[in-house]
Amino acid sequence: MDQTDGQLYIRFLSDGDMEALGALFEKYKDTLILFIYGIVGNSEDAEELMMDTFAVLASGTARYTEKKEASFKTWLFAVAKNQARHFLRKKSRYPVAEVDVDRDLKDVEEQPESVLIEDESKVELYNALEEINPEYRQVLYLMYFEDLKPEQISRVIKKTVKQTYNLAARGKTALRKVLERMGSSWNTWDT
Repeated sequence: MDQTDGQLYIRFLSDGDMEALGALFEKYKDTLILFIYGIVGNSEDAEELMMDTFAVLASGTARYTEKKEASFKTWLFAVAKNQARHFLRKKSRYPVAEVDVDRDLKDVEEQPESVLIEDESKVELYNALEEINPEYRQVLYLMYFEDLKPEQISRVIKKTVKQTYNLAARGKTALRKVLERMGSSWNTWDT
């Protein structure tokens, strides 16, 4: 019988099964990097924060309990978001000399979305998401790339379900404008 992701994580915590944690890492590492990149805007920081997220999981400091209404994936993305937000708060308190962090991001080959998203239309969508409000971007990323439902997204972003639906609606309106400006079809994403 296949185990759920939550059961794998619980097996890691209770039995110290490193293969269970490794399976979760392999399954989620790329999508977490992409999600975190959408928050912090730097691929190296996103990779490091993904590793920090798994360090939190490995330490067992974040509490996960299996629930019908909240999947492991929802919980994991909430942990990742918290890591990213903590990083941004810390970074704003201790500014460092600016380094050209976007040096490689100008080259499409180096952009995380071109490496991690195989479907060309999703690369276009991801690029369009970069141009909208960060709150809208988070909701739509989780909706379109992670297939989370608004109820699950509300747990990740710590908003009510109604607020999440409102953010999604406003985000879709903003996204439609960006996609049309890019000469792309909104019909593909209008769900």
